[in-house]
Amino acid sequence: MRSARRLQVIQHSIVREMACLGREFEIDGSVVRGPGTTAVAIREHADDTGGHVDLGYVLRLGDGTGPVVWDCTAGLGRTEEERLTNAVRMWRTTTASAMVELLERRGLHGDHFVPGAAGGVPGWHAVQGPACVFGFASGPLGDWLAEHQLLPTVTEEILPMVRDPLVNGVRFFFGGRSGDEVAEVRVNGEPAPDASAALRRLPWPRGERLAWARCFVLLAADPVALDGVEGRSGPALKQARAGAGARLLRRWLQA
Repeated sequence: MRSARRLQVIQHSIVREMACLGREFEIDGSVVRGPGTTAVAIREHADDTGGHVDLGYVLRLGDGTGPVVWDCTAGLGRTEEERLTNAVRMWRTTTASAMVELLERRGLHGDHFVPGAAGGVPGWHAVQGPACVFGFASGPLGDWLAEHQLLPTVTEEILPMVRDPLVNGVRFFFGGRSGDEVAEVRVNGEPAPDASAALRRLPWPRGERLAWARCFVLLAADPVALDGVEGRSGPALKQARAGAGARLLRRWLQA
């Protein structure tokens, strides 16, 4: 697939997937603009399958200081277009959902952990989007993930890499099958070898068939500092969050 066609497929997929989260995005040159100063940037990610893409959720477009939360995503499919479309859907399910939840703070698209809470990180507000579990016979892996918190097991390993003063992204990807496993943690798009080793040591199910899990966590020093990036005023934000209550959701999606 030519690069121009790849970009078109990715951009249209972003518009469609963000609409699923109640966000109106539109294509504007090389980026896809959202409400206020938000946008999604795209970087090429060369690989043999053609199904990888790097997506950056921009919170303050035009501000050279950022922040931009980058994530590498991949999708399965028979054609390159299917793989790219599914890659963006995977990103929306895990990463974009966490970003929208961080901005809304309504408990609709992810779980919140205040600093120091069980499942969280000292000094940071954590937001975890839905996990995606996929592959063959992925039920045991999904069940295990629903009952275990990953973030506390790698806190010591990732904290030295959490450098952005506003928001940082932590991605977990692990699975495979017994004897052919993968366990990877990335912080702000960069590999975290020590955290990946800690993830590999956890007793998640290793079966005879391929199954993987992916989830994304945001660490924000002060979520309130991000209010207004979508162009909504204080009263409008309060109205949007009204009635959300304190209930936290954890969604585990199996494919």
